[in-house]
Amino acid sequence: MQQKIIILDFGSQTTQLIGRRVRELDTFCEILPYNKFPVGDDSVIGVILSGSPFSVHDPEAFKVDLSQFVGRIPVLGICYGAQYISHANGGRVEKTNTREYGRAHLEYVDTENPLFHGFEQKSQVWMSHGDSITAIPEGFRCIASTSDVKYAAYTNGAQQNGVWAVQFHPEVFHTVQGSQLLKNFVVGICGSRQDWSAASFVDSTVAELKQQIGNDRVILGLSGGVDSSVAAVLLNKAIGHNLTCIFVDHGMLRKDEFKQVMDDYKVLGLNVVGVDASAKFFADLAGVTDPEQKRKIIGRDFVEVFNAEARKIEGAKWLAQGTIYPDRIESLNITGKVIKSHHNVGGLPEEMHLQLCEPLRWLFKDEVRRVGRQLGMPEHLITRHPFPGPGLAVRILGDITPEKVRILQDADDIYIRGLRDYKVKLSGEEARKVLAAGVPAAMTDGEIEVSLYDQIWQAGAILLSTVRSVGVMGDERTYEHPVALRAVTSTDAMTADWAHLPYDFMARVSNEIINKVKGVNRVCYDISSKPPSTIEWE
Repeated sequence: MQQKIIILDFGSQTTQLIGRRVRELDTFCEILPYNKFPVGDDSVIGVILSGSPFSVHDPEAFKVDLSQFVGRIPVLGICYGAQYISHANGGRVEKTNTREYGRAHLEYVDTENPLFHGFEQKSQVWMSHGDSITAIPEGFRCIASTSDVKYAAYTNGAQQNGVWAVQFHPEVFHTVQGSQLLKNFVVGICGSRQDWSAASFVDSTVAELKQQIGNDRVILGLSGGVDSSVAAVLLNKAIGHNLTCIFVDHGMLRKDEFKQVMDDYKVLGLNVVGVDASAKFFADLAGVTDPEQKRKIIGRDFVEVFNAEARKIEGAKWLAQGTIYPDRIESLNITGKVIKSHHNVGGLPEEMHLQLCEPLRWLFKDEVRRVGRQLGMPEHLITRHPFPGPGLAVRILGDITPEKVRILQDADDIYIRGLRDYKVKLSGEEARKVLAAGVPAAMTDGEIEVSLYDQIWQAGAILLSTVRSVGVMGDERTYEHPVALRAVTSTDAMTADWAHLPYDFMARVSNEIINKVKGVNRVCYDISSKPPSTIEWE
């Protein structure tokens, strides 16, 4: 039986990070709404209660019946989870004069307690709370404190199936020994066998796909991105020639991307039907400037083109998608209401009468990449940045024309190639973040060398085609378009910071774009973070 940790989500922005950290310990976990604990599931070896935007005293605060698992399996409460455990058991949680937010240090830590094995005194942690636990329930004891928060961590002292609670966030990188704490809980306390890995996932999933699909035909829509590509290779390993992939070119891919991706898929041995439908998309987008309308037109046209090709495949009974775990988590929040729609999540076109197959539905993005490496896929496909489904159409402000797409493709190509070619050396926490994301790099003398492309989450150029600026080239006046460059760092795209690219790199790329791309005479760099901005401009 596969072991798993259940993470009950109370609405924290970092709940997904808890899941990713547990998965990094080669342990399977599920993130479920706070009120959906799977009672009677014997595969559950531990429970983690997440943080929350609420105070335990708020009328709308989410509450859970702790008796479903307390005393039955080990429990770890984080931030709100720790406060709720105390509040529900007769402790005291109050507003205090000192709101602790940001870095703090454990002035006292009980390193004899199994939760803190291997911890150092003065270890840095990350706090984010307005309420504070001012009294813990009877039968519990303090095991860590900061200078401002006495009960930074506490436990009921039970050796088996006990309760542990921490006021700080071990899932974030700023808690230096956070991974150690989670390992102590998941492996040391809960007893995880740590048998969840890319290799075991491939073996078990291929076996499941063979049983699920049998000799049926499957259709999969490819985008050129890592999710759909890994899903295709995994399915191909399971059912071979019974898989047909469809790759639609809407004319707004990156420069030469359609040919490059088709060549990659041939090397991988996939059965791929490539469809150049760019003329249809350009015609239907003519004169359209509203970004939401652009998306709707591209989505509608894609379904029409895909369905027309799918109908040519006789005997198809399944539609496969590259849906991953964050897609499913973000599409329904803990109250069951949609907060962000994903193209891979939702109903299928009824007229297709196909069953849905989602082989990556339990994986986070970094796990998808590890599975891709396990399957022997080319590194440039595995590390490819996320790219919007509508492509460059949402990176061109204003109406879409083939000429504007050509300008943006040329500028974007210079930018992305530059990011791949520029190497940087990283150490300490920066190196740890990159390695944790699965980027292959060798550590030498405490440093790793990676490209700028591998260091950031997503990058691209945006054509400000509704704007023109005056320039001078060869003693002649120019009146052309500006291009904005965008690069962000992130772990899951829910939040993102603008990447601090080296000045010499930006100077080089700006100069090359202006000199080589006809139609551009100015380059800007976007230094907005998400929130309040979004990663894409439209």
